Amino acid sequence: MDNRYRRDHGMAYYSDESIVAEQLVTKRLIREYNFLMPFEVEKGIECLNKAGIIHGENVYFEPPFHCEYGKHIKVGENFYANIGCIMLDVAQITIGKNVLFGPNVSIYTAGHPIHYESRMSGYEYGVPVAIGDNVWIGGNCVILPGVKIGSNTVIGAGSIVTKEIPDNVLAAGNPCKVIREITTEDKAYYFKNKKFDDEVWKKING
Repeated sequence: MDNRYRRDHGMAYYSDESIVAEQLVTKRLIREYNFLMPFEVEKGIECLNKAGIIHGENVYFEPPFHCEYGKHIKVGENFYANIGCIMLDVAQITIGKNVLFGPNVSIYTAGHPIHYESRMSGYEYGVPVAIGDNVWIGGNCVILPGVKIGSNTVIGAGSIVTKEIPDNVLAAGNPCKVIREITTEDKAYYFKNKKFDDEVWKKING
């Protein structure tokens, strides 16, 4: 079996010429995207489409954005990634709807063996990452291979996410851990103990 098959089926694979050729096609398209956006939106979105990124409506990666293949990324509607987003999509990256990324968020599905002799062989691997709906990931967070983040969850800035994080929680730290559950009481506040004023509160509640 070839290395592209091995990569796409969660097996150890070697980054041979066929792998590099795929990456180069995507890197050219993403470089063009970064040049075009935000001034020529239709052309920029076409670059994402040609790279194979599956996405819903209203999706935006603030330049500069970087990914390896594109075709291993699926993003729901109303997605926004601030500057410096990196997606090492050796394996599948699946992101739900209404998700926000702060600056310099990195998602790594790629990895290398721990033992140096195995690592020196050049074989590497990818493990999928999944993020639910309505998630906010703060700036400078790193999400490691195999991580799942539940819906309606907030990951605090600077976190290194090494394990699964459930739905409806605030989590932060290195390694990232659950701090507390997010409840209906949090709805009235926009920052710590600062409440929305009546004008905004009426809009939030329809």
